[in-house]
Amino acid sequence: MCSNVRPVLTRRRLFQGAASLAASGVLSGCGYHANYTPPSGPPLPTPSGPIVEGSLTVTTASTGNIPSRFMGLSYEKETMSYSYFHASNHNLIALFRRLGNGVLRIGGGSVDQVLWTPNANGTHSQVTASNIRALAGFLQSTGWPCLYGVNLATSTPALAAAEVAFAVSALGSNLLGIEIGNESDEYGVAGGFFAGNWTFQDFLTRWDSFRSAIIEVAPNVPITGPATAGGNHISTWTLAFGQAATPSEITLLTQHYYRASGGIPTSTASFLISPDTQLTGELTTLNLGAQQLGIPYRIGECNSFSNGGAAGVSNSYASSLWVIDFLFSAALGGSTGVNMHGGGNGQGYTPIADDSGGVIEARPEYYGLLLFTLAGPGTLLETQLSAGTVDATAYAVRTASAGLSVILVNKDTIQNLILTIRTNQIIQTATLITMTGPSLAATSGVTIQGATVEKDGSFAPASPDTLTPSGTQVTCYIPALSAGLISIT
Repeated sequence: MCSNVRPVLTRRRLFQGAASLAASGVLSGCGYHANYTPPSGPPLPTPSGPIVEGSLTVTTASTGNIPSRFMGLSYEKETMSYSYFHASNHNLIALFRRLGNGVLRIGGGSVDQVLWTPNANGTHSQVTASNIRALAGFLQSTGWPCLYGVNLATSTPALAAAEVAFAVSALGSNLLGIEIGNESDEYGVAGGFFAGNWTFQDFLTRWDSFRSAIIEVAPNVPITGPATAGGNHISTWTLAFGQAATPSEITLLTQHYYRASGGIPTSTASFLISPDTQLTGELTTLNLGAQQLGIPYRIGECNSFSNGGAAGVSNSYASSLWVIDFLFSAALGGSTGVNMHGGGNGQGYTPIADDSGGVIEARPEYYGLLLFTLAGPGTLLETQLSAGTVDATAYAVRTASAGLSVILVNKDTIQNLILTIRTNQIIQTATLITMTGPSLAATSGVTIQGATVEKDGSFAPASPDTLTPSGTQVTCYIPALSAGLISIT
């Protein structure tokens, strides 16, 4: 392991003198790239650990797609009663719009406890006509359509149909689909709505009665489902549901995903950012099954750890790094999008913290979502990363404008990267923006290009660093515990 760099050197001075320092033995074995040209712009902090030389090759082979409106957020239906989604909540609207074109999902566990009561004054266990009209104004202001959940467990087909009829009228083209029930595969567990007396066939029978009533009053409304909770139920519930319903009855399969439970000792930052073979397996099963059914699928509710998250982890900088890998994994796995679940001001997960409808702050996870969004939708290209023992991942997106967005995530707590990116095009321009945080455990201090996202959505990052390309390649610096977005034309 190489020794720490002298703290008196700025990053720019450090790299300008890299060749002479290496020759004198000061940086022997650190893996400096002799032809590295430092970017113009404010220097990053001087690296305090070893610097490893790596390479990334971006091929022309397509490995997937990030469609428009891939990004999404998910909220408990109960939130509608807290004066949260309305056209005057300017801070929340701005934070949504900062993430580009997305999809809002209204659902969660409370969807099966909230009843349609159109003429009531409204409580937190009721959804009213005024709540839906307020949601319509919010959607119109954000430009985000909505997946709207209705109560399957404790409501009736007639009530659900009446609610959907009003939602169709109020939301119009901003209604992306109706989701009937939430995590119905858990209705039969101890403490569930039908504990000990619930089967998949029971679900299909009940779901079909609700759907029939809904279609009677809103014949053209898109229906989605089944919003399954457990990954172990993908074949026996999600795909079995798709086979029973067929594309004639549903437009989208929905599945939920959490890394693990938030209440177990292994819910740590190091576990969160480690390779997720469980996710890979579940996405593979979903993708193959959805293709056979001819129905797209979406991870309609997800986040780091279930049961509200793990305090000090789900709301830490670790979530910023994790969520980038998660989003790209979902896209590579064939998902048409994800909806990150959140809301409230607890110490667990939520991209945006709020209290009684008012925005408090953008949490660390929000920054990971934002960096992903800045890469843009497009075609995913195959990447071949060589970074020694550095804990890093890399992704590449060919955008609609024929540009190339490359995201590098360096999750290593010690090792820094000087990375040479090789492409199949002559590089005219290349710029770099970097997301950084004080530590994996930090719950504040996360920035993108030195800037924070304010609660009103304002964001003033420094100008991107300008890199110096050489033919078909360019070299950049990715510090430990950071993520970089390289935009290439």
